Amino acid sequence: MFSKILDRFEENLISLLMISAVVIIFIAVCQRYSIGLIADLIGWSRQNDYPWLQQQARSAYRSLSGINLLWAQELCIYLFVWMAKFGAAYGVRLGIHVGVDVLVNMVSPPLRKTLVVISILAGVLFTAIVAWIGGSFTWDIAKTGTVSPDLEIEMWIVYLAVPAGSALMCFRFLQTLVTYLRTGGLPHHGHGMQEELEEELLKPEAAKA
Repeated sequence: MFSKILDRFEENLISLLMISAVVIIFIAVCQRYSIGLIADLIGWSRQNDYPWLQQQARSAYRSLSGINLLWAQELCIYLFVWMAKFGAAYGVRLGIHVGVDVLVNMVSPPLRKTLVVISILAGVLFTAIVAWIGGSFTWDIAKTGTVSPDLEIEMWIVYLAVPAGSALMCFRFLQTLVTYLRTGGLPHHGHGMQEELEEELLKPEAAKA
C-alpha cells in the first residue's frame, strides 16, 4: 500500500514539475517576443502615420513590459533540478538507467547473481552517501538564511532536492534488491517490450514465407 502511494506521488510530482516548467517557459518566451513585436508595431505605425494604432501599441507595450518575469528562468532551473533528482529515482524503479552487462552475461548464473547483488548494493551505498552529504549541506545552508536572487526563497528548499531525491533512489535500489532476491527478476524499460512486439508482428510474415 505504501509503495503504491509512493509510486503515485513520484509520478504526479514529476509530471507537475515538468508541466509547470514548460508553462512558465512558454509564457516567458511569449512575453519576450510579444514585447519585441509590439515595439516594431509602434515604429511602423509612427512611420506610416497611424496615431490611433501607435497609441494602442504603446498601451499594450506598457502593460506587457510591466509584467515582471525575471524570476521565470530561475524558477525553471529549480524545477528542472527537482525533476532530475526524482526522475532519477523513477528511472531506478523502471530500470532505465544505463548499465554494462556484457561481463555479467558471460559468467555462470551463481556468479551472475552475486555480481548483480553487488552492483545494486553499490547503488544503495552511493545514493545513501549522497543523501547524507546532501542533507548535511542543506542543513548548513538553512542555518545561513541564504535566499535566491530573484525569487528570494530560502536556498535550502532548492538544495533539499539532493538529499530527498537521493534518499528515494536509495529506497528504489533497496526495492530492486529485495525483488531480485525474491524473484530473480530485475525491472526493465520498454525496449524489451518493443522487441517482443516486433517479434510478434513478424511471425505472420515468417509463416507466410
